[in-house]
Amino acid sequence: EVLPSRFPNILVNGTMGIAVGMATNIPPHNLTEVIDGIIKIIDEDNVTDEQLMEIIKGPDFPTGAIVEGKQGIIDAFTTGRGKVIVKSKTEFKKEKGKEQIIITEIPFDVNKATLVQKIDSLRIDKKIDGISEVRDETDREGLQIAIDLKTGANKELILNYLFKNTDLQISYNYNMIAIVNRRPMQLGLIPILDAYIAHQKEVVTKRSQYDLAHAKKRYHIVEGLIKAISILDQVIK
Repeated sequence: EVLPSRFPNILVNGTMGIAVGMATNIPPHNLTEVIDGIIKIIDEDNVTDEQLMEIIKGPDFPTGAIVEGKQGIIDAFTTGRGKVIVKSKTEFKKEKGKEQIIITEIPFDVNKATLVQKIDSLRIDKKIDGISEVRDETDREGLQIAIDLKTGANKELILNYLFKNTDLQISYNYNMIAIVNRRPMQLGLIPILDAYIAHQKEVVTKRSQYDLAHAKKRYHIVEGLIKAISILDQVIK
């Protein structure tokens, strides 16, 4: 029915799912932070959301990027629902006298090739002036998208336009629905970790009970062997 999990997979790996009449959307979180949060709940009574949020700061996306909107994280961690903005990591660079916008991290679940194509189509359709070329310079060192700007172009304006009109910036909606005792429930951070701790207790208890039953069975056989050895001659006869 339930697989024993050595860490709260639902929070660390995150999950997305659509079922009949309900959906769930939980982003990934940092493994170390989540484990530290669990230890705090086990060690201390009545841990508050505020105390837990000092340890688990927010989502931790494998693709990096910047998460904005502290209130959204607070809402998500307390009620299970909240909205955060995930923004690409960008910087301005001057290369051979040309201004460039360099993108080194993009939001979670955004397809890089589609993003580059979208920026390029804005340039081709002349939706925004000032972009001369868009290149995907990703190599084994890491992700990099370079946008070459024309001389005299307003780099801030172009970047803000791209944030608004492409997936360079997305909004991510938390909807933390999980199955607890066979019922789907909307959970904040503490109830999710409480459910995990209860699950861990059950796993350890069942494991111990299994080991005990196994040992008792063996003990029964060993007891018989000891008895047989004490009257070995009769047994052989």
